Amino acid sequence: MTNKKPLYSTWVLLALALMVSSCNVPETALMEVSQSAPVRFDAATAPDSLNAAAVQWRDYFDDPNLTALIDTALQNNQELNIVLQEIEVSRSEILEREGEYLPFVNLAAGMGAEKPGRYTRAGAVEDQLEIEPGRAFPEPMGDFQVGAVASWEVDIWRKLRNAKDAARLRYLAANEGKNFLVTSLVAEIARSYYELMALDNLLNTVNENVVIQTEALNKVKLQKANARATQLAVNRFEAQLLNTRNLQYGIRQQITETENRLNFLVGRYPDTLPRNKEAFMNLQIDSIQTGLPSDLLENRPDIRQAEYQLAAANLDVEVARADFYPRLDIRAGLGFQAFNPTFLINPESIVFNLAGDLMAPLINKKAIQARYNRASSMQVQAVYQYEQTVLMAYTDILNQLNKLKNISNSVGTKAQEVALLNESVRIANSLYRNARADYVEVLLTQEEVLDAKMELLETKLLQLTAKVDLYRALGGGWR
Repeated sequence: MTNKKPLYSTWVLLALALMVSSCNVPETALMEVSQSAPVRFDAATAPDSLNAAAVQWRDYFDDPNLTALIDTALQNNQELNIVLQEIEVSRSEILEREGEYLPFVNLAAGMGAEKPGRYTRAGAVEDQLEIEPGRAFPEPMGDFQVGAVASWEVDIWRKLRNAKDAARLRYLAANEGKNFLVTSLVAEIARSYYELMALDNLLNTVNENVVIQTEALNKVKLQKANARATQLAVNRFEAQLLNTRNLQYGIRQQITETENRLNFLVGRYPDTLPRNKEAFMNLQIDSIQTGLPSDLLENRPDIRQAEYQLAAANLDVEVARADFYPRLDIRAGLGFQAFNPTFLINPESIVFNLAGDLMAPLINKKAIQARYNRASSMQVQAVYQYEQTVLMAYTDILNQLNKLKNISNSVGTKAQEVALLNESVRIANSLYRNARADYVEVLLTQEEVLDAKMELLETKLLQLTAKVDLYRALGGGWR
C-alpha cells in the first residue's frame, strides 16, 4: 500500500502557506466622487432643457468661409493627426492586454548533439546499454525535437482581465481627448477668423479717418493761406494725420499674423483667406440655450475623459491588489523527440509534459505593497482631477454667460457713443468753419470718434468671441 502521508503533508503545508499569504491582502478602499453639480446655471431663471452643444458646428457658425476653414483643419491639422495616432497606440494596448489572459501556444523545433565522457556517469551508462539488441548508442548522441509548447496564467482573480478593461477605458479616454481637441480647435479657428474680420474693419475705419483728416488738413492749409489759421493749427492737424496713418502699419501686421495663424491651424502654408469683411458688424448673437449642468457630463469631452480615466484608475487598484493573491501557471508541451531525424515522426517518439505552478508571495512583499500604494494614490488623484474638471467646466460656463450678456449690452452702448461722436465731428467742423470753435476741439473730436470706433470693433469682437467660448464651454464643436 502506498504511503500517502508525505503527499498529504505537502498539500497541508501548501494550503497553510497560501492562507498566510492571503491574510495580508489589503481591503479595497476606493475614494468616491463627493461633489455634485448645481441644478441650474443661473439661479434667477428656470432650468433650460435645451442645450446649444447639441447643435453641430456647421449650423452654429453660419458662414461658408469659416466652415470651410474648420473642414480643412479637421483633415490637415498636425496636432489632431498626432492625437489620432496616440489613439491607435491605445487600441494596440487593448489587444496586447487581451492576449495576456489567453493561453500562449508556440511551435518549437530544435536539434543538438551530445557526447558524454567515457568516465562520467552518463558515459558509463551509455556504454553498458544498447538502443536495440546489438546496436550501441551513437556517438555523438543527436537530439532532434519538434512540437508545441503552451503556457497559461490562469486569471483567477481577474487581474489580467481588469488590466485589459483598464486599457479599454484609457482608449475611450484618448478618444474623448481627441474630441476635446476638436472642440478647442473649432473654437480657436472661429476666434481667429472673427479677429481677422475685426482687423479688416479696423483697417477700413482707420483708412476712412485718414481721408477725413486729410480733408481737414487741406481745409486748414487753405485757411492759413487766407490768414484765417496759423501754422500751429496746420502742424497739429498734420501730426494727427501722421499718427492715424501710422496705425495702418500695425494693423496690417496683425492681419498678416492672424492669417498665418489660421493657415497654420488648417495645416497649410500662408495664403490669403476669403472672408466677408462687410458682414462683421451685422453678425447677430442669437439666444444661446445652456441646458442643465448635468448635461456637461455628456457634452464635455474633457469631463468624459476624466471619468474614463477615473474608472481605469479604479481597475488599476484591483490589478495591484491581485498581486497579493496566489498565482497559478500551467505549462504543457506535446511533440516528437528522437536522436535521429528518421525516427522523429514516429509514435514511439511522442513526448509530452504537463505541469502547474501555484505561487504566492510570502516574504518581502515591499514591491507589491509599493505598487498597490501607488495605484491607490493615483486613484485618489483621478477623483480630484475629475472633480476639478467638472468644477472648471461649470465655472467656465458661468463666466462666458455673464461675459456674453455684459458685452452685448456694451456693444449697444458703444454704438450709441459712436453715433453721437460722428454727429459731434460734423458739428465741430461746422463751428470751426464759422470761427465759433477752436481747432483743438475739432482735433479732439476726431480723435475721440476714431477711438470710439476702434473700441466698438473690439467690443464686437469680444461679443463674438464670447459666443464661441460659450459654445465651447457647453461642450459643442466635436460632433
